Amino acid sequence: MDIISPMAKYLITSALPYANGPIHFGHIAGAYLPADIFNRFLRQSGDESLYICGTDEHGVAITINAEKAGIPYKEYVDKYHAEIKAFFDKLDIRFDHFSRTTIPAHYPLAQEFFTDLYKKGHIAAAVEKQFFCVKCDRFLADRYVSGSCPKCNAPNVRGDECTVCGEWLEPSKIVSPSCKVCGSKPEIRESTQYFLDLPSFEPKLKAWLESKTDWKPNVRNKALSMINEGLVKRAITRDLTWGVPVPLDEAKGKVLYVWFEAPIGYVSATMEWAEKQGKPEAWKDWWFDKNSKLVHFIGKDNIVFHTIIWPALIMGQDKPYILPDNVPGNEFYNLEGKQFSKSEGWYIDTADFFSKYSVDALRYAIASNAPETADSQFTWEGFQASNNELADTLGNLVNRCFSFMKKNFDGKIPAQGELKDEDKALMDLFAPAFAETGGFYREYKVRQAASRAMALAIAANKYVNDTAPWALRKTDIVRCATVLNVASRAIINAAVLLYPIVPSTALKILAKAGLPAADAAPAFKPFEGSLDGVTLGEDASLLFAKILPEQVKAEVEKMREIAEAAAAKK
Repeated sequence: MDIISPMAKYLITSALPYANGPIHFGHIAGAYLPADIFNRFLRQSGDESLYICGTDEHGVAITINAEKAGIPYKEYVDKYHAEIKAFFDKLDIRFDHFSRTTIPAHYPLAQEFFTDLYKKGHIAAAVEKQFFCVKCDRFLADRYVSGSCPKCNAPNVRGDECTVCGEWLEPSKIVSPSCKVCGSKPEIRESTQYFLDLPSFEPKLKAWLESKTDWKPNVRNKALSMINEGLVKRAITRDLTWGVPVPLDEAKGKVLYVWFEAPIGYVSATMEWAEKQGKPEAWKDWWFDKNSKLVHFIGKDNIVFHTIIWPALIMGQDKPYILPDNVPGNEFYNLEGKQFSKSEGWYIDTADFFSKYSVDALRYAIASNAPETADSQFTWEGFQASNNELADTLGNLVNRCFSFMKKNFDGKIPAQGELKDEDKALMDLFAPAFAETGGFYREYKVRQAASRAMALAIAANKYVNDTAPWALRKTDIVRCATVLNVASRAIINAAVLLYPIVPSTALKILAKAGLPAADAAPAFKPFEGSLDGVTLGEDASLLFAKILPEQVKAEVEKMREIAEAAAAKK
């Protein structure tokens, strides 16, 4: 497989994080790290790519919590937009542009999407039964209602979706409903809202989804299952003041439901990116070009929105927007057997975490256990194991080879002499490693890519152990030089393979190897240049510090203390 040749054009997005609170490692594992890894690999491979994201800043959850905090909605989302962006920066998630759905360009664009659908008869007004809180004197949009799920009986679910079983709920079907603001029992009243006629898109959606045979089964099967069960018309407006106003005179006081307008944020973010490039029309090169591959990275709770609703919106537009080429939906990434929850005290203090541990160690831990086809989890023992694998395999290999050359070869990589079978055997692994690892990256199989890339470092370690250059120095200096030259080449290739996952570490290794410093992605191909006499970099620091059992024990104990304190407050 030639990893460099495709030269495709990819428009990459990650699900817009909701500006309603901080995000955690579970979010990162589902939609952001996999996308960042894919984008970095594409840059290495010579493909053209644009990575877009931003915060989702409308919706009921935001209005509820801003009201509880007693601060204006915009001030509330400003706070979390900044916090979320800083968290991504800390994790080395590099977007080409990070926007938000409160930018001026987003409102008319979302209204245009509505208008095109409305003109074609895909949106129409209808009366629905909705909860009304007499005490608060207002209709209650979905998340202003709490109760039990009518399907699985889970308590304290929100009014639009059960986060336990994943059922998409009609608020009026909630069992034992209560108003989230005052706690009183709401009554049912009639309200006029606007509905998206999803059934009218069923034939097109089904044909499109059936053609996506390369998609993850969990994503494709979920979407097709919903279509086979029969789509229903969904309300796309709410009686709120915070959001995108419905562009109809008779719809005063109504805004577009957040799940309708949020994915349109991918387009408005690209428009803002184009403006900042000084090329305001450049966004069309990505959204209207049939050769552009649109890839949405999401968690499984967003599958319906990105495989049914969003494609339906696109199908109903006058402009030639492209449909998603792929939707790599990931399962949930939990914490020690349970979902991350700040309110339950079941979370990791990220500021404390990053004061002690490496960002790349976390990226590798998540990537090597990514929730691609089933739920997975962060455990402190698992993090210790993956961190120590990096330290023992990659870090140890780099340190002992480079420090040995600094001490015994005047800080230079010695010249390669005649190759023996064991040298050729290691070097013969390079091309297959790139072909196979690249194939995994391109197919969104991050776990397998991490394993295959690390396999080269493991093989290089075995090679160094078996050839024992420290012993050869005393008996055959020429042979010793060849071994170190070949080992250095293996180290460089392992760094290039692992760059999408551990970018900072990979660039540090290349600098240690004396290669020209660069922040750009190293080309995804075996290193072919001569290493004879290359001066090693001055940095002699260790790449990774090992995590000790007592550290793990302390972290687990601290986490449980936080959870117990949270439970005691209830």
